[in-house]
Amino acid sequence: MKPFAGGGWKSVYRVENADDFYNIHQKTSRLVMLLQEEIVFDQYYRCYAVGGKYVRIMGYDPRNQPHLRYQADFNPSQDLLTRMENDVLKINQYLGYDFNTVEFAVKDGIPYAIDFCNPAPDADKNSVGVENFEWVVEHMARFAIEKASNFKEGIDNLTWGKYLRQVIKREPLIS
Repeated sequence: MKPFAGGGWKSVYRVENADDFYNIHQKTSRLVMLLQEEIVFDQYYRCYAVGGKYVRIMGYDPRNQPHLRYQADFNPSQDLLTRMENDVLKINQYLGYDFNTVEFAVKDGIPYAIDFCNPAPDADKNSVGVENFEWVVEHMARFAIEKASNFKEGIDNLTWGKYLRQVIKREPLIS
C-alpha cells in the first residue's frame, strides 16, 4: 500500500493480511492510498512523459541508495522499450497529464505499471542526473512553446484526458 501520487518511497507499506491493512491504514492520515500487488521485478524503469507525446525511459533501481538509483544496468529488448513507450503514452493521454512519470516493474519480460500518478515528478538534477535533467528541460520547453503556439483565444486550451472526456460525455470508458 502506498500513496497514489508517489512521494519518493515514503509511506510505502507491505500488507500481509486484513489486520495489517487496517492497522497500516490508520497510520496514513489524509493520504489517498493505493493498494496493489507487489511485483518482485527483474528490471525496473522510470519513464518521463511530456505533452502526451515525448517519453524518456530510464533504468532505475529503487533497491539502490537514492544517489545510485538511476545507475541501473538493465538491458531491455527493443520490444520491451516499445511496449513501455506505448503504455506511457496511453496512460498519460488517458489521464490528461502534461507531465508525469510512469514506473514499470518488469517481471519475466512483462512490464507492470505500478506507479503512474506523478504529475509533479522529481526532476532535480542532483537526483535524476544531468542527462535526464537536460532531457526534461528541453522537452518541457518544447512542449511549452507548442502550447503557446497553438493557443486559441476564447476556447478551453487545457489538456483533458480521454478518461474525463468520456465521463463527461457519458461514453463507455472502454470501447
